[in-house]
Amino acid sequence: MDNMTIIQTDSLVRRFNGITAVDGLTFNVQRGEVFGFLGHNGAGKTTTIRLLNGVLTPTAGSARVLGYDPATEGPSLRRHTGVLTESPSLDERLTARENLSIYAALYDVPEDRIDARVNELLEQFDLTARADDKVGSYSKGMRQRLALARALVHEPQLLFLDEPTAGLDPVATKQVHDLILRLTRAEGRTVFLTTHNLVEAQRLCDRVVVLERGQVLAMGTPAELSHRYAHAQRIQVEVSPETAAEALALLDATPGLVDVTRVNTTVSFSGARRDDIPEIIARLAGAGVRIYSVTPEEPSLEDVYFALHGEGEEEVPA
Repeated sequence: MDNMTIIQTDSLVRRFNGITAVDGLTFNVQRGEVFGFLGHNGAGKTTTIRLLNGVLTPTAGSARVLGYDPATEGPSLRRHTGVLTESPSLDERLTARENLSIYAALYDVPEDRIDARVNELLEQFDLTARADDKVGSYSKGMRQRLALARALVHEPQLLFLDEPTAGLDPVATKQVHDLILRLTRAEGRTVFLTTHNLVEAQRLCDRVVVLERGQVLAMGTPAELSHRYAHAQRIQVEVSPETAAEALALLDATPGLVDVTRVNTTVSFSGARRDDIPEIIARLAGAGVRIYSVTPEEPSLEDVYFALHGEGEEEVPA
């Protein structure tokens, strides 16, 4: 395990009463990246976080996290990790300042440093104005920001975020996204993110793993997975109004093209191999079609996800 590898697993397995929740996971996470775990509810994402923090012990296989063996060195490891669960528990009877101060003491932040650290986090997470209000009066977005601040109170090198934006409105979601990017890009922390929000993963993650029933279906950057698994790239061609009908007819008659459509002066098609696209555009131009723009719609993680899982597949809890 080199200095840049933060997490390394080898054939990690966890079973519960004969049910396999995590089934032979092998992957690594590099320092400073946002590493995404994608999958249905029940795919094994939360169980993996518990294994990597030493809260659960593996049935088989092994892991190293920050140089520690979670199975035998869990308490030491957890002093260097932060965890935000999907439904974080905050003491609603206490203020934000009190919640953070208690956790700072629990994580052995030096006593003479606690007040300054709490103030830093309140400022960073835009909670200073409400710092001395009881958490029971907070919105869900404010609670989530406070929970994230609490996970960072001891300045961990590695942060585990389990569905950090579940149930948040768009404004609160954007705030959490911006915070995650700042933690990694500006502060160099490593984030292990579990989510089934494909837009979130596409925006935030440097690399992702797609899980199904505790097994890795695919791993790579979003761009790599898009090119590897999503083959139905769609092309939009903007043409002059007087040649739009001809463009539609030519594309409709081109072998191999599917889902040929026209909306006003834009004709679209799928099914072409990447190397065939220039020839198709040249054929349109050669027939007198006036072309203003050609826009490829790059496959998204959503396309990859459904290509791997099968669109409409019933979820099966792990």
